[in-house]
Amino acid sequence: MKGEYCIAGASFLSFVALLLLIFVHVGQINTSTVPHGISMATANVSGYGEALYQAFKDPIQGLYTDNTSSPLGYRTGLRQQYQFGLYSYCAYVNNSAGQCSNHTIPARFQPYIAITSDMLLNYSQYSDYIFADTTFMNSSYLGTNAHIAYFFLLLGTILAALSLFTGVLRKTVLFFLSATLSILSALFILIGAAIWTSIVMKAESVNAMQLAQGIMSGIEVSYGNGIYLIWAAFACLAASIVPYMISCCTFRG
Repeated sequence: MKGEYCIAGASFLSFVALLLLIFVHVGQINTSTVPHGISMATANVSGYGEALYQAFKDPIQGLYTDNTSSPLGYRTGLRQQYQFGLYSYCAYVNNSAGQCSNHTIPARFQPYIAITSDMLLNYSQYSDYIFADTTFMNSSYLGTNAHIAYFFLLLGTILAALSLFTGVLRKTVLFFLSATLSILSALFILIGAAIWTSIVMKAESVNAMQLAQGIMSGIEVSYGNGIYLIWAAFACLAASIVPYMISCCTFRG
């Protein structure tokens, strides 16, 4: 019976990990309820216009749009919030209404490009001057690391699925294989989660940036809940390794 309990526990943990990773992969693929609610990172730019006005004392006109049907990347105006997923990003004029970019595999995390491509040219030129030499503007660094992290997460997801499916076949040798797959999956997920955590932390430096004395940038970057889901999936996979190993020794089928 001990082996049976271990099998059930390991399978449950593997299933939960796989489910969490699937949710991460669908984040921001469109604006429907579930994808809209999951992101890897968020950039709130609702205060940028006011920050520009306070810093330069010039009227800020045409910086934002409230047209939810305007395509992204065509300088039709900033949205209030940008949310980034593994395959695309979406921009929202309010808590629910917005547009998503084209899907790419993988989408690079480049918040500065996403934001400035919606601005009128004069505002994007101001922004180039303001954010020069910052990590937030370093789209090559952020995008390349997100690209690398994606493939670790993809491989980790595939291995998590294989670990779950081999574990339910109830053969001693397959329990050992499931344990091995769980170890590899947890390792890949750990690396992917660590990279994403690092690059979002780097991008968050814009939060403390000042446009002038006492005037903050008005842009706030933060972790999305997708990163927390990835860390939770890693914990589940790591926890599943022990019961799979115990099953190798105790199961008699």
